[in-house]
Amino acid sequence: MIKVDHVTVKYGMFDVLTDITFSVKEGDFLALVGPNGSGKTTLVKTLLGLLKPATGSITFFNGSSAGNTSGTPPGGELKKIGYLPQKSSYSDPRFPATVKEVVASGLLARRKIPKILSEKDKDAISDVLKLLKIEDLAEKRVGKLSGGQQQRVHLARALVGEPSLLVLDEPTGALDPHTRDCFYYTLTNLNKIQGVTIIIVTHDSHSISQHAPLILYLDRKILFYGTIKDFNENTTSEHYFGRGSIHGKREC
Repeated sequence: MIKVDHVTVKYGMFDVLTDITFSVKEGDFLALVGPNGSGKTTLVKTLLGLLKPATGSITFFNGSSAGNTSGTPPGGELKKIGYLPQKSSYSDPRFPATVKEVVASGLLARRKIPKILSEKDKDAISDVLKLLKIEDLAEKRVGKLSGGQQQRVHLARALVGEPSLLVLDEPTGALDPHTRDCFYYTLTNLNKIQGVTIIIVTHDSHSISQHAPLILYLDRKILFYGTIKDFNENTTSEHYFGRGSIHGKREC
């Protein structure tokens, strides 16, 4: 689905990411972890074409490529990617849009004027609200919802266009532990049942290890890329996270 080949990203003369090489297959669930300032969000923005790599290339889906001359996924490929950014603009209780309107914007944002919802669009919105079990919130103002409810709305917005790949940047930072675990279970179901490929940036190494089979540990360069099982058996995991920090299990 994605092949990242020897990508280096610079801010001015400073290397933020150096010689990054990895691939993501269809159906993968990958956790992107690392300390603050390690380049996780920079990597996500580069994958999405928001930043241009200084060197290297990124190949998407069917072989279309974005290299050091572009850094932008081709338009058709962008439509296959759902993105949940790190921060939301809907936390203000005065924000006037309803849940249904926010989810609909995930379809309309990609269209030219006139931006009109078809009956097929309305069915897609209804289906994704049911999938995430928030259909009863459809007419509520999103700014008045709880943090967990808002995250499901943002996820619905990212999913309504039926992306092949879902990219999430620190989606659980403002959630309490129980709501966070339930959010991860939702992602697991999307991955296993709906077949959505997922890349998630997170600091929560404990909880995500119960859901994402693959882990990429980044600190400006890749220090580990492989399965959670191999990472647990690697003595360096205790150096990165502390003894036992990615073991154990919580239930939703």
